[in-house]
Order: sequence, then structure tokens, then C-alpha cells
Amino acid sequence: MPLVPEAVERLAAEFGRLPGIGPKTAQRLTFYCLRASADMSQRLAGALNDLHTRVRPCSRCFFIADGPLCAICTDAKRDGSLLCVVEEALDVLAVERSGEFHGLYHVLGGALSPMDGIGPDELRIRELEARVAGGEIREVVIATDPDVEGEATAYYVAEQLARLDVTVTRPAHGLPAGSDLEYADELTMARAFAGRRAL
Repeated sequence: MPLVPEAVERLAAEFGRLPGIGPKTAQRLTFYCLRASADMSQRLAGALNDLHTRVRPCSRCFFIADGPLCAICTDAKRDGSLLCVVEEALDVLAVERSGEFHGLYHVLGGALSPMDGIGPDELRIRELEARVAGGEIREVVIATDPDVEGEATAYYVAEQLARLDVTVTRPAHGLPAGSDLEYADELTMARAFAGRRAL
């Protein structure tokens, strides 16, 4: 006979599937939910449900949106001639925290990784080329992670955009090699964008 009820085991197993959550943290979260009010559990369940029924990728940049376009794409104050290419939606938030970039974004949906079976066709590179070919964009900042996959992706994207009339740059110093953009602090990100270089 199991020591704890099946519902407790099941919730702990689901928490354990989340990134950065080990077995002990999953147990702590589960027992916190067990002690919390039923109302709190309902709010959590409702928020998770809304996440999948109301939020979708922006049809233009692939950031997160609750309509056809995200808040960034619909912001008339943004510089439509500047485009920042990132790997994931979380990277958009990291760049925004810097306060240094005021253009638009394009979320690739990952980085090239042949070992994981991720090639150019698995990323939104064709959509990026189509946006740039439209002629409104004068500079593309490729802000992929400064690791092996991110660098390979940056050079591949730069090659694809070379035939188009656009300046391609990459954030310069400040971003440590081998780390993820989402963990960079605001000052580091601001310096990296201020010192971007041609690619």
C-alpha cells in the first residue's frame, strides 16, 4: 500500500516535470498546495487553463500574445526598422529589461542543434527572411545565446540575410560565453546592446 495518496504522488510527479524542479522541491510544492485553501488551488488550475486557452504565439514575431499580435508588435512607438532575433520568448523579456532596445522582435523557437535534431527547418528562419525581405527593416540584431548552438544559429541566420539589403549585428561584450540570455542582468544586457557589432 502506498505511503501517500495517489493524487499527491501525481501532483508531485507533474511538478517534477517542470524545469529546475527536483524531487524535493516538487514534494514541497505539493504539500504547500495541500495546506493551501481550495480557492488557491482553483486559481492555480484556472491560471494554467487560461495559459493554454488564451495565450498563443504572435502571428508576426512569435512572442506571446492574447490576440493575433503581441503588445510589442502593436506598439506604434517601437522602431519598425530595427529587429532583434532571439531564441525563445523569455529572451524578449531579458532584452526588454535592459531598456536599451526599442525595436521589434523575432522569436526563432530555439537554436540550431544537430545533436538534438534541430535544423533550420525546425526554426522560424523562413519567416524571418520574409519579414526582412519586406524592406522596412534596416538592422537585424541577432541576440542568440552566446553558446555553441547560439553562435552557430547567429552565423547561419546572418548567411541567410546576407543577400538582403540589411545590416546584421550581434550584441558585443557583456554577455558571458556559455550562458543563457534570460539570466543576464539589466546592466550586462544594456552594455551588450549598446556595444553591438557587425556580424
